[in-house]
Amino acid sequence: MTDRIAVILALLIVAAVIADVALNGGHAMVFLLRKLSDLIEYIAVWR
Repeated sequence: MTDRIAVILALLIVAAVIADVALNGGHAMVFLLRKLSDLIEYIAVWR
């Protein structure tokens, strides 16, 4: 991955977080983090 692609992806992620906080009060980010936590716990069972 080149530096240019990494910077573009980082800016997109930051823009998505800012948009979520501005429009939803961060509820979508909390929902996704909870689902990610569930996924990590599910995968950890298979270790």
